[in-house]
Amino acid sequence: MLNRNRRRQQPKGAPAWMVTFSDMVTLILVFFILLFSMSVVDAQKFRAIAESFQQRQVLDFMPSAIEFESPSPELGDESTNPFDEDESNEDITEVDMDELLKEVQEFLEINELTEFISATRDDRGVVLVLQERTLFETAEAELLPEAELFLGKVGTLLEAIPNSVKVEGHTDSRPISNFQYPSNWELSGARASSVIRYLVDTYDLAPSRFVANGYGDTRPVVPNTTVENLQTNRRVVIVISDPTFHDDQQS
Repeated sequence: MLNRNRRRQQPKGAPAWMVTFSDMVTLILVFFILLFSMSVVDAQKFRAIAESFQQRQVLDFMPSAIEFESPSPELGDESTNPFDEDESNEDITEVDMDELLKEVQEFLEINELTEFISATRDDRGVVLVLQERTLFETAEAELLPEAELFLGKVGTLLEAIPNSVKVEGHTDSRPISNFQYPSNWELSGARASSVIRYLVDTYDLAPSRFVANGYGDTRPVVPNTTVENLQTNRRVVIVISDPTFHDDQQS
């Protein structure tokens, strides 16, 4: 009789497994709270998503959620969409630089300068390459009198555009060492500076538009193995800069 009564007694409180389960749920909740606290919530995107649920016209006329990553005051007004405006400006800049290259090439052809100056286009902008023999004596940085003919055309061109300009001096791999130019670094830098000084002193060009760089023999376009290749590597490069290009993009 005593044993039967003991079997009928119900244990008081929650089952033992419930305590373990509660602890586990609590730990999981704390874990997700920590994750949420460490995350960065984009308030602008959050508001856009909230508005997409609050405004019925969004569901009716704009099924794509991409439109609301940067919501404008007038929903659906393409004229106030900053992404469309930026894309249009970028296209205009690209067309302008390509058109500039075309005009420069026509300019060189009309003035019969294509034998001495080449014009190409890369990420930096429109690139003019002038061979050393058109500007300087070997191992010298003083402009030749006939160099004014070529630089005069370049100066006229630069007066017509507002772009910034980078002038680079390049040499071949033959070493130089004298009192004036201890190495090719000094020679290439002096040549770039001579070109800028002539352009600024002769034409209505702001000095702040120009940057001079001397690269010595570190950037040859062909191997320095023949007389012709050595001559090709001795050059001055004038870069009419693309406004969208930044120096940190150059590898």
